[in-house]
Amino acid sequence: MAKITAKAKVLSSELLLEARKFKVRRDAVQEPNGIRAVRELVVHPGSAVVLPVFPDGRILVIRQYRYVAGRYLWELVAGHKEKGESFAAGARRELQEEAGYRARQLKKLLEIFPSPGLMTERMVIFVARGLSKVKPRPEDDEKITPRIIPLATALRWIRAGKIRDAKSVSGILYYANFVATGRARA
Repeated sequence: MAKITAKAKVLSSELLLEARKFKVRRDAVQEPNGIRAVRELVVHPGSAVVLPVFPDGRILVIRQYRYVAGRYLWELVAGHKEKGESFAAGARRELQEEAGYRARQLKKLLEIFPSPGLMTERMVIFVARGLSKVKPRPEDDEKITPRIIPLATALRWIRAGKIRDAKSVSGILYYANFVATGRARA
């Protein structure tokens, strides 16, 4: 049986595309279980995700148009990590850019792999507290609407399919089930 921490051996690698925020690569690999395979993958620098929580327990979500999904989505604040930037620094930057807030406290909540069969992207989700309003600095192609809602409303929105992207569902459900209830710390 292969060790859980074992890594695949890359036999060859070919860069197929280099875009602004990611690369596409084709690797020939030998996996820890002995299987040889060719894998196409999206190489992504990772993303920082923020769940802003106010003293009364309400949370901040944002609404923006997502071209790939073909619709407006309610989401947590998030964005890709810049080169050389830590996940925490990226979270602080995105919180100001997209929502117009700074946080006195930022604590890691969890890490997820949104699409591990295809992408190297790792998302680190943070809880932000001690929020103070600042001027938002959205990117030129971002039209974002922030909204502060009760946690119970966010849970209803998840059940109703109004919040449906993986990072937001994961972050909100984890927070509601393990942090807001006092079963874990964040």
